[in-house]
Amino acid sequence: MKQARFLVFILLACFLTGCGFKLKPYIGEDAKEIVIKRYDRLERRYLTTGDFAALQEMNTDYPIETRTLLEKVLQLGVVEDPELPQKFLSFFQDSTLQTLITDTEAEFMDIDDLNKGLNDAFDKVNDWLPNLPRPEVYTQICALQQSIVIGEDMIAISLDKYLGERYPLYQKYYTYEQRKQMNRSYIVPDCMMWYLLSLYPLAHFESRSQIERDVHFAKFQWAANQITGKTYYESEYITLFDEYVKQHPELSMADLLGMTDYAAFME
Repeated sequence: MKQARFLVFILLACFLTGCGFKLKPYIGEDAKEIVIKRYDRLERRYLTTGDFAALQEMNTDYPIETRTLLEKVLQLGVVEDPELPQKFLSFFQDSTLQTLITDTEAEFMDIDDLNKGLNDAFDKVNDWLPNLPRPEVYTQICALQQSIVIGEDMIAISLDKYLGERYPLYQKYYTYEQRKQMNRSYIVPDCMMWYLLSLYPLAHFESRSQIERDVHFAKFQWAANQITGKTYYESEYITLFDEYVKQHPELSMADLLGMTDYAAFME
């Protein structure tokens, strides 16, 4: 499980670095309210009806989101390929994926709770980190490839990865421990954890010891728990970091998130 998490982290780091993504600066008191864009609905229209107008809107109004989905997440090819739209449509014609699309639309018809949750979370973080950039946030359907995708000052939420631990398809492919986090309630903490992790990468990741990697990852899970005020993530390393924080009350959240020297945890 840990190896899988760190593989995702490595891939995410490569994705961010390789694509040269940059984050827009956050402007103090003028912080914009986050309103999640429903890109997934355009996807659904195209993938269930073949509506060419929906595809045009995806390419015109959401060019970065579409490129990211097709090239980086689904890895179907490059957007300049004239055959890519048909590949995209054909890929999702499998009956299982069509059911997934329909169930996702039904589960997330209303996402007011997610909008409120993310705004509350960023308000809390901005008390600690006034200059933290606020990203654009949008929803997508990615055939269970990734839960949260970070890049180009954006957070993409793959709604089809949050249909609940009892969702029948999940029970065929995921362990119970994995399914526990595939719930709607984990969307906001997952967004915050991965977003902060992308802003504070672990330098020289490949040469770091396993415990340094574990503690670094756990630090952002701990931070997501603090932001939301609930214990979504639990592990020995989160407990270890929490004890360290209690022993060092002089450290600010900025100090903690920016910390990359984990020698104290290896003593």
